[in-house]
Amino acid sequence: MISKEALIKRFISYVTIDTESDPSSQTTPSTEKQWDLANKLAQELKAIGMQDVSIDDNAYIMATLPGNVDHEVPVIGFISHFDTSPDFIGANVNPQIVENYHGGDLLLNKEENIVLSPDYFEDLRLYIGQTLITTDGTTLLGADDKAGICEIVSAMEYLINHPEVKHGTIRVGFTPDEEIGRGAHKFDVEKFNADWAYTMDGSEIGELEYENFNAAGAVVKVKGKIVHPGYAKGKMVNSMYIATEFINSLPKFETPEHTEGYQGFFHLCDIKGDVEETVLQYIIRDHDRGHFEARKDVMVKLANELNSQYGREVIEVDIKDQYYNMKEKIEPVMHIVDIAEEAMKQIEIKPIIKAIRGGTDGSQLSYMGLPCPNIFAGGHNFHGRYEYVPVESMIKATEVICKIAELTALKNQV
Repeated sequence: MISKEALIKRFISYVTIDTESDPSSQTTPSTEKQWDLANKLAQELKAIGMQDVSIDDNAYIMATLPGNVDHEVPVIGFISHFDTSPDFIGANVNPQIVENYHGGDLLLNKEENIVLSPDYFEDLRLYIGQTLITTDGTTLLGADDKAGICEIVSAMEYLINHPEVKHGTIRVGFTPDEEIGRGAHKFDVEKFNADWAYTMDGSEIGELEYENFNAAGAVVKVKGKIVHPGYAKGKMVNSMYIATEFINSLPKFETPEHTEGYQGFFHLCDIKGDVEETVLQYIIRDHDRGHFEARKDVMVKLANELNSQYGREVIEVDIKDQYYNMKEKIEPVMHIVDIAEEAMKQIEIKPIIKAIRGGTDGSQLSYMGLPCPNIFAGGHNFHGRYEYVPVESMIKATEVICKIAELTALKNQV
């Protein structure tokens, strides 16, 4: 059995280290503070008995657990990221442990009256009677994806201490900067040398995902002309008004707050402007590749129409693809999903197979030659003050890793 107390202690030791990434930085990792946890993890992997532990100049960590069977078994990997999202405060995390959750409201912060309520976050009711780890209401928690790291390290430690569980060679990898879309950019797939891998980066217990969004980022620059407002008639061009025209011309209900399932969206995630210039930051998401390309075309055509309307180039759109739907790379090797599904069923978890409304390192890694579905890590409400993780879900995720390793060895036994 996985030790509940040891798992909690390990998880808290990770989340109390600030590892927030920074999209404005050009370095890897994007913040120096990510090295604090990266170096700790490298040392911890050595301490539990992992072999070939390495940490490169960009803070990518890899390690090996040699197989303990006498027949050939595919090399499998497990991957998680150690950075946390810049969307919310990641410093001074003060985890709260709630034993035997009663099913009602949880007061996270008395001074600011911050409440985690099942009336708003219905999934809480799934975990009545379990142990929850929450924030204190002033920061995120960091279960995305320090829960995944905790589960991988704990699973490797369990397999090392229980050689009766048979498995092939297992590789583990921990990455920086996943939250800003760069987690796989400098991942050395050839060095990792696995036949396939799994990211432990999902949410609710049972999640198993091999589809994700196609993703792009768009920067829309709107140019105006500043003139003294007292003498502006026929001369001033207010970039903020033109930007508003652009925003309002996109489909009103194709935004994150109005979509679900396989529905794509345009998401205006940042805006800065004055009369002279306004800059809009968008992300574009769709599971269907054709619809994805059409969304990009919509933005370009809209800019062209406004430029034509104003008789000059007032809008410039720069769109860059970020990652693609891993389904295309996973479907030819669906047995790797089947193994994970069977592993869950064998330890009495109901698999929830669905498309990710987002992306993981695995989506990029799959296109780099390492097929990489995604498995639950257990947390909920990522990137904000209401984030929490049930400890029992983390224990089950750890057991899933061990069971996948065992099944992979069994299925390849002659």
